Amino acid sequence: MYGDLILALTLFFTLCALLAYLAGKGARAVWGQRLTFVAGALAVVASGYLWWLIFQNRFDIAYVAGYSSAELSPMYKISAFWAGQQGSFLLWLLIHAVAGLVLATRQRLAASGMAVYLALQAALAVLVLAKSPFAANPQTVMNGQGLNPLLMDPWMAIHPPVVFIGYALLAVPLVYAATALLRGDKTLAWLETARQWLLVAWAFLGAGIFIGGYWAYKVLGWGGFWGWDPVENSSLVPWLLATVLLHVLKVARVRQPALSLVHLAAIFTYAFVLYGTFLTRSGILGDFSVHSFSGSSIGLTIAVVNGIVLLAGLALLALRADTLPKGDVYPAYGSREFMVLLGMLVTVFIAALVFLGMSMPLLTQLVGQPAAVDTAFYVRTTLPLAIVLMLTLGCACLHRYGAGNVVTHRLVPFAVVAVIGAAAAFLAGVHEVLPVLLAAASATGIAATLVGWRAHAIGLGGMVAHVGLGLAFFSMVLAGNGSQSVTQELTPGEPVTLLGHEIVYEGQEFEADGSAKHYVYTVDGRRVTALTKLHMNGEDAAREPAIDKTLTGDVYIAPTPPKSEGRMELTLKKGHMQMDAYYAYRYDDVRMEPQGGGKVLVTAEIAVTDGETVEHVEASILATPDGGTSQPVAIYGGDRRIRLTGVSADDRAVRLEILPSAESEAGLPVTANVSTKPFIWLLWLSSVLVVAGTCVAIRK
Repeated sequence: MYGDLILALTLFFTLCALLAYLAGKGARAVWGQRLTFVAGALAVVASGYLWWLIFQNRFDIAYVAGYSSAELSPMYKISAFWAGQQGSFLLWLLIHAVAGLVLATRQRLAASGMAVYLALQAALAVLVLAKSPFAANPQTVMNGQGLNPLLMDPWMAIHPPVVFIGYALLAVPLVYAATALLRGDKTLAWLETARQWLLVAWAFLGAGIFIGGYWAYKVLGWGGFWGWDPVENSSLVPWLLATVLLHVLKVARVRQPALSLVHLAAIFTYAFVLYGTFLTRSGILGDFSVHSFSGSSIGLTIAVVNGIVLLAGLALLALRADTLPKGDVYPAYGSREFMVLLGMLVTVFIAALVFLGMSMPLLTQLVGQPAAVDTAFYVRTTLPLAIVLMLTLGCACLHRYGAGNVVTHRLVPFAVVAVIGAAAAFLAGVHEVLPVLLAAASATGIAATLVGWRAHAIGLGGMVAHVGLGLAFFSMVLAGNGSQSVTQELTPGEPVTLLGHEIVYEGQEFEADGSAKHYVYTVDGRRVTALTKLHMNGEDAAREPAIDKTLTGDVYIAPTPPKSEGRMELTLKKGHMQMDAYYAYRYDDVRMEPQGGGKVLVTAEIAVTDGETVEHVEASILATPDGGTSQPVAIYGGDRRIRLTGVSADDRAVRLEILPSAESEAGLPVTANVSTKPFIWLLWLSSVLVVAGTCVAIRK
């Protein structure tokens, strides 16, 4: 109730600030600034209140019950804030509002621009209210469901906020562009300010995408860093379009007729942020993506907001088109302007292909049965374009702005570099033509970037980022196309030579608290472990692969859980005996001990005999209103284990699960997918270089 009231007040004061800015300058503009501060402060309060509810274990709030639990560590309680779509929308609103405070207090944006920015903020507030994180829980629960075990990873804890900072800040270049159109501003002063904000947004969104890729590689166990999942692509498309905007902004400072391209890029970049959000949150991709949220009515609201932003932006651009500078956007085909714009046109084509692929479930649903494209579609269509992109990047870096302003006419060194790049890929096991050509083009682009930097044709930040991009493509060829994979059953203690490496499976190790187990391997004598997180009842919750990292690449081992042998279930009536192949079991008695909070510790007394001796054990289950958890109990020195899984309502029967000993279970053979990832560390290095180069440009 209080949270919804705070959100409603946030929307109210946002609209009041918007009206104050629309009313004019002077005192009204001052009031607009003050009201913007109030709205931003309320967004901060709403966010703080949600965190307070999470840390106070207020499971009477549906969102808290769905994404938090009493046992969560503080770090994951913090990240529970943005684990669901309601919280992530509030996070978006929070970042947008804080950025609005910066714009308002520094007075770097005109009143009309602040009005546009606040209109976007009001739309976000409506989205948060439409799917409020403060809704009451219709059910009474004593504990929440907690986070998905896959999300309980430090990289995934920071991935969403980093992405949403990028999403939120992409609104600022759009607003500056809209302000210039509304005011008929014919100066170029706003371009540099918009570029500064865009650099920050681009760096955060790119870093978020890279972090997500690394998390997928080290946690999911499927061997890749990018799956062309529709939701992954929904972040990639606006980042690609932001790349286009970043470069045409630079060209427009030299060639004013390129301003129309700046406005188009700004509109479509933010529109695709909203479109990607619509795909993710509407539930349309529920059958085609592992990341999408379940369907809800908020999808229609997002679609309406997206349509308004896109149509309003294009309408404004059409109305003001006659006021924009006319003329050629490049002086000659041999100019940097032409090379940059050609590269950005290629980037637009890549974004369009990714957009088409990720939208296929929506497009096919309009005409019949929804269907999705396979990952091969993206590789086939974007790989040739990536080659062209790297060649145009290299050519652009070898030119200064203006016609005929070439850094060097020596082409032989670049041909040598291209051959070296192709040869490196071939030696790494890449034999397909297009990937080899991409390796050659990437090496050439890196060399040209370095030459251009030495000749002062490109700045330090741009050089580092462009080298990072070329290195990323080169490493994708090596680690992707050069990867080898084999599936093998591994028996504990028996060495096996796979893909040129000696691998020994050593067996399983269990955490003392029963929260996890490890599949232990040695790869060429080096110990690595694959982690499996366990539910409270001992069942697998989430798995992480074992990765042996070396200078030449990774050996990646993703185990499949061994088939359970010797497990069975018995239902015992009080006073009656049942047998398995080795022992007889009798249920004697049960006792109930309230634990508070609606929890009850149920302990069953079980007699077990091997025909000669009788052993009395107590098996317990902690019953809660939402279910129950129990741990196995060893019998006969650990030869077998029993676990209490249920008690009848009249206490006359119990259900037991009979498990083999921990030692025998740990010694079972496992099937593992073993693959090599040549020089995969270059990809992580390239990601750091792209972001670092952007940070250098921001600092400059």
